Parts: sequence; structure tokens; C-alpha cells
Amino acid sequence: MQWMIYFDASALVKRYAQEIGTALVNEVFRHLPLSQMVCSTVGILEIISILVRKRNDGRLSQALFEQAMIEFKAEVIDHEEFSATSVNDTLLLSALDMIEKHNLNATDAVILRSTLNLRLAFQEVGDELMLWTSDKRLVRAAQGEGIISFNPEEETIDRLHQLLGNNVA
Repeated sequence: MQWMIYFDASALVKRYAQEIGTALVNEVFRHLPLSQMVCSTVGILEIISILVRKRNDGRLSQALFEQAMIEFKAEVIDHEEFSATSVNDTLLLSALDMIEKHNLNATDAVILRSTLNLRLAFQEVGDELMLWTSDKRLVRAAQGEGIISFNPEEETIDRLHQLLGNNVA
């Protein structure tokens, strides 16, 4: 069994802009190959939007913004091993029930439905999926659906190593 990591934007952006939880996101990147990581195409757009907002309000200098974009494109957008799940009408409509059931916004409902779908696909080949998010409501909803979740703003490096088990070098 190997872990597949599904990042939502609130967790993955920590790789490209220093925030609480950046160290744990960097740690998982040190221990797992990009082929075991995935995010949604909507998440990619959200990350760029977050980085632009941070640049525009002064939390990121222009130089740090440009470096973050270079690294994000290299590791996620352009890297053939990092997976991006598409968001289509079927996925959007199948996420409708998640909104009311878990009191989620539309994007989080899509992320949750996508996570559920991917978990089934990965389990068929003997792998397990872990959702990384810093959104507390999404963590609760995922846990309510039986999905292992990891909030890099609240977790510890010891728990990360415990979860990764044999994947830790």
C-alpha cells in the first residue's frame, strides 16, 4: 500500500508561500514522489489566485511571487508525474448532495466528491488516499465520509511520519 495525497488549495499553496504548515507540506514533498500527489484543476486556479492576492496585498514581494510561480509550474502544472483531476459537469452535479449534507461551499463540495471518487479508484489498486486541507469544515466533512485527512496547520511532523510509515526515508 502506498499513500496518494490529494491536496486542496489551502494546503498546497503552503509549498509556494510561507504560512503556518509550510514545513509539513515541504516534509511530505521530501518523502513522497510527485507521482503520489494530486490536486484538482480548480485547485490549481485557486493557488494562482491566492499567490496573486498575496503579491497584491504585500504579503509576497514581486520576486517571491515570481519564484513561487516558477516552482508551482515546475512541480504541479508542467510536471508529468503530478496529477490534476479534471472538474466536469458530472463531477459538479454529483457534488450537490455534499453541500447540504456537510454545509460546504461549492468548491469544497467538489473537492470532497472528487476525493471520494479517487479514494475508490486508488483502493482498487491497493493504495490509500489522504486529503490534505487547512479548511476545518472540509476536514470534518472528509472525516464524516471516512476519509483520512491531514491539516498541516494543526498536525505534527510525528503524526505525518506515523501516517506515512514505510514511505518515510
